Amino acid sequence: MQMWGEDMIQWTIRKILWLMGHVYVVLDKRLKHNTEVILDTKISDDFQRMSRQDLCNHIEKRFGLEHDSFWNLESTQKIRLGCQLARNLKERYK
Repeated sequence: MQMWGEDMIQWTIRKILWLMGHVYVVLDKRLKHNTEVILDTKISDDFQRMSRQDLCNHIEKRFGLEHDSFWNLESTQKIRLGCQLARNLKERYK
């Protein structure tokens, strides 16, 4: 008999990632980031001053998402959604 089913494994992985995510956010607040230019893209002053959560809240407001919905996504989900939103915008303005 299998002790750990796939649902339990997924639950455990999510809980570990949740804990690691909180540790990451605490450590990230203490890290000095280059906020002026990222990958040869000048970052606007207002975005430079925003915290990680402020930036997530900006995305939520800009795209009509519920408060904390973007903030609470897993990191890969944020990247995947950001890629899709960027693609949608690019398609709209072709």
